[in-house]
Amino acid sequence: MQLKRTHTCGEINAQLIGQKVRLSGWVDNWRDHGGVFFVDLRDRYGKVQVVFQPHNEAVYQIGKKLRSEFVIAIEGVVQARPPEAINPAMASGEVEVPVAQVEILNASQTTPFEINEYVDVSEDVRLKYRYLDLRRKQLQEVIVFRHKLAQLTRTFFTKENFVEIETPFLTKSTPEGARDFLVPSRMQKGKFYALPQSPQTYKQILMIAGFDRYFQLVKCFRDEDLRKDRQPEFTQIDVEMSFVDEEDVMAVVESYMAYICNELLDIQLQLPFPRLEYEESIRRYGSDKPDTRFGLELNDLTGIFNDSEFKVFRGVIDAGGYIGALVVAEAAGYSRKQIDELQKWVMAMGVKGLAYFKFNGAEFEGGLSKFLSEAERRQLQEELELREPALFLIIADQRKEFAQNVLGFLRNRLANDLDLVDESKHHLHWTVNFPLMEYSQEEQRYLARHHPFTAPRPEDMDLLDTHPEKAYARAYDLVYNGNEIAGGSIRIHSRDAQAKVFQALKLTPEEAERKFGFLLEALSYGAPPHGGIAFGFDRLVMLLTGCSSIRDVIAFPKTASAIGLMEHTPSEVSEEQLNELGLTIRK
Repeated sequence: MQLKRTHTCGEINAQLIGQKVRLSGWVDNWRDHGGVFFVDLRDRYGKVQVVFQPHNEAVYQIGKKLRSEFVIAIEGVVQARPPEAINPAMASGEVEVPVAQVEILNASQTTPFEINEYVDVSEDVRLKYRYLDLRRKQLQEVIVFRHKLAQLTRTFFTKENFVEIETPFLTKSTPEGARDFLVPSRMQKGKFYALPQSPQTYKQILMIAGFDRYFQLVKCFRDEDLRKDRQPEFTQIDVEMSFVDEEDVMAVVESYMAYICNELLDIQLQLPFPRLEYEESIRRYGSDKPDTRFGLELNDLTGIFNDSEFKVFRGVIDAGGYIGALVVAEAAGYSRKQIDELQKWVMAMGVKGLAYFKFNGAEFEGGLSKFLSEAERRQLQEELELREPALFLIIADQRKEFAQNVLGFLRNRLANDLDLVDESKHHLHWTVNFPLMEYSQEEQRYLARHHPFTAPRPEDMDLLDTHPEKAYARAYDLVYNGNEIAGGSIRIHSRDAQAKVFQALKLTPEEAERKFGFLLEALSYGAPPHGGIAFGFDRLVMLLTGCSSIRDVIAFPKTASAIGLMEHTPSEVSEEQLNELGLTIRK
């Protein structure tokens, strides 16, 4: 390479007029204007127009060979564009660089899609050619944003006296949550490591070791079904603190969020963040991570329909169930076809149906309005303070929280369909007072709502022997615009208390020792009170940049079926490798 660059394309502007520059980059596009032709040269910093002119025969002939995505280096003197040729859409739009010398550093085949901001091609094709997809300015800006967030995170926690400590990737399988990724050991045949779902036990051990403030940007691994905001490998901001309670952890997190939002988005957050108790959140929004940028809260109609003659409602009431509704003024004009589409959508979630009727401003009409008694009509108007036309969408089910959850999903869909969300708002709040455990019909035992190291409230310890489902956790989730971005808790720091929780989870002492023996032993040697939180770093980047998929904020993501299309993973391995590990593949 003879023409080593002196400037990036993003640095070229009117202040450099008259200066000789050398630039390197990719041919973004090529335009022939009757003998003189123009190339937009692109690097990750910007674009600049370079000009090939016939009077420089040698350079001109090389320039004629250029095509999109060729890699070139040029030399020339920056000059002002004619006034009529100024391009305000480009940062360098006031100037151009006539090419005095050019060097083709590499040619390119015709790319499978154009390198521009709006790629009309499937995501699978983009992921297969990810190195081309990442040339797009939009994705490059997201990756740079991710870098800045990581650096700000380290700056903030370092200033707050936290120490960044790496924890192992090859660890012990403790399948108490999602499925582990297992790694066979060659030296200990028949035994396996697991890739960590989180550094949970390690960070607790670090507290016991005396590192009272720890953080880490850490890779985590979960072998689970994927969605738009999940990947088999993902990054967490992991935080742990000793000698603290919930208020201390939440205060540090609020300061961190205020810091990064100010630095990256120039947004001033109001502190402290509001708090919603779990039960109130479910009652009002049908979700423990509600989007509070809009209203449309759930209405409990169970009491109003307590004496209903309508067969479906009667059956739910007699079974001790729940009747809830969304009252949607913005959907008062919905057609029967639109309502039928919503019915099909919610029934796919497992409810038996979606009842409806309308209020026209004076009376009820349509749907099951003919089954409403005069007393029910009067109660609906009085208790819900009905004044304007509205559509009632009703779910009745014996499973109260399930019905509320479905109404919560319906609430979110209607907000999107009816454009109720103000995208300029940034709402953060805490959800607190979660149940410690929930009963699994499938496993016929209680499971930890968060993880088995979450501390119960001190006043609820005795409930673990009698009514574990009534115990509350010292846990807290941070919710941003309807997305959980961080979750944490105060941990159990007493071996006896930890054993009591394991007992409520139906883990035998032998099983607990086998899975968590090293942690239990560590708790016997003066463990301090401690607690922490973990952010989903990828999800945080996705939300702060306004991306619609977590795959857009990860340089080399997997597909929804956990496949790496570019590098063809997962892949088969040779018989020799399997033999070394003492493994055989069952067909």
